[in-house]
Amino acid sequence: MPETIIIADASCLIALTNINALWILESVYKKVFITETILNEYELAIPDFIKIKEVKDLNLQRVLSGYLDPGEASAIALGIENPDSILILDDLKGRKEAQKLKIRFTGTLGVIIKAKKENHITDVSSYFNALREKGFRISDKIIELAINESNQ
Repeated sequence: MPETIIIADASCLIALTNINALWILESVYKKVFITETILNEYELAIPDFIKIKEVKDLNLQRVLSGYLDPGEASAIALGIENPDSILILDDLKGRKEAQKLKIRFTGTLGVIIKAKKENHITDVSSYFNALREKGFRISDKIIELAINESNQ
């Protein structure tokens, strides 16, 4: 059985960096992969637990880039090449494409919920509030659903 790899888009990296919580990714997943395209969007040095893995089928990535952000296109293309992967995507268009292609995905809030369920953090609300304060768009309804999910 192939190893499940975690592929993060830049939005998750940026959001968690903005609230000084990038460490959560490492706590939950140990190793996370990104593409060079995502690294360029992130624009910061990456910690050792984040590894670069390139898309082999650049034509696929180009096709996806026709209607998705370049980083999302590269993450989804990498996800297609690694069928047992889980993508971390926040953009609705990217998530819909991943769903259509039957690629498993979560988002930044899902990562935080997973951290709570695995006892890496004790509370999700403070992280969700910090994300909102830094401009991450989350509706009250989504926050309520996420808090309920984290308490299960």
